Amino acid sequence: MKLDATDLRYITSEEFRVLTAVEMGSKNHEVVPTPLIVQISGLRNGGVNKYLGELAKRNLVAKVQNSRYDGYRLTYGGYDYLAMRALSRRDSMYSVGNQIGVGKESDIYIVADNDGKELVLKLHRLGRISFRAIKEKRDYLGKRKSASWMYMSRLAAQKEWAFMKVLHEHGFPVPTPVDQARHTILMEFIDAYPLRQVSDVASPGALYSILMDLIVRFAHAGLIHGDFNEFNILIRRETGEPIVIDFPQMVSTSHMNAEYYFNRDVECIRTFFRRRFDYESKLYPRFKSTLKEGGAQDGEAFRLDVMVAASGFKKSDQQTLEEYMNSLKEPEDGEEGFGSGSEDEESEGASEESSAEDENADGEDVRERAAAEASQHRARQQRKYHSKRGAQKVGGRHKGSKAKQDTRVKPDRGGFWD
Repeated sequence: MKLDATDLRYITSEEFRVLTAVEMGSKNHEVVPTPLIVQISGLRNGGVNKYLGELAKRNLVAKVQNSRYDGYRLTYGGYDYLAMRALSRRDSMYSVGNQIGVGKESDIYIVADNDGKELVLKLHRLGRISFRAIKEKRDYLGKRKSASWMYMSRLAAQKEWAFMKVLHEHGFPVPTPVDQARHTILMEFIDAYPLRQVSDVASPGALYSILMDLIVRFAHAGLIHGDFNEFNILIRRETGEPIVIDFPQMVSTSHMNAEYYFNRDVECIRTFFRRRFDYESKLYPRFKSTLKEGGAQDGEAFRLDVMVAASGFKKSDQQTLEEYMNSLKEPEDGEEGFGSGSEDEESEGASEESSAEDENADGEDVRERAAAEASQHRARQQRKYHSKRGAQKVGGRHKGSKAKQDTRVKPDRGGFWD
């Protein structure tokens, strides 16, 4: 769903009160009965019906009426408005501009604060994929069976906020976090472009080394990105410094599948450099040797995964979100495999090469499984970003329009909340 903040300035405090009541009722009801909305909001019955009608006209709530239920459910538009109102009340956000990114699990917008400083607003959209197929396999919500998309999107935002904040505080190259509300995250705007758009670099070996060292640095701090590829790495336009984004899939090095996720991150970078720059190196980090190096250098005092767990994002929340994210990664037909490698070269500053004898059979199996998964994941993202069908879904005007899409970012400097 595309964010439309036009009507935000016209929503009254009473309507927001009713909208909040629908959100609160959604915790235990898939369709919130009107009498319950009246009870939670504390407004008169007749007034609530009027406000619900106005909210339904703006597609902030949806009326559901059948033989069993007569009530309302919250839409993504209503959830967006509640989050943006919370950000505006904290003076974190003042105006909303153009959409600059769209994906299967999030939407990205340019916004501005009271001083006109450009920021990035990320809205998690985990409910974009139907929950019906997932519920048929397994109930990832436990006793909670309603408001699944709101619950999962909020968990994803909370997790990304927790990881981004602790990584930024410890000097990792990530965007500066500004604020978080419900399923949204507000962060700094970086003048950069995705690594997938880079067709040529002066020294592929140097960039390869920086990225591999960054994977090792994450591991030494007790973390694994879990989706470290050309789609989630930005390159600063002026300095060429890499910036890492997108953390909902980040896991601890103590995770039961930590070695698998680590090897998949490594294989994603190796495959990209082999295909894009015709560059391949014998040097790449190994999971077990990396953990040994990290333990010798940093000891037990520097464990960012422990700090994140202490920040309020519970282990149970991590497990719930992880199971849901994994349920969306089933292989699709026609996925391509790894291409053949080019001549081996040595990279500058990469992790020390460990001999093949140091790797046991189990380690080889994990690397092969990670390589296959990395290939499938990259193929899916290639189709999403580079296929004709995928291009038609990414922003812009409707299919068939002859007008060209204006790619320039034009934040609305006029505020919505006077």
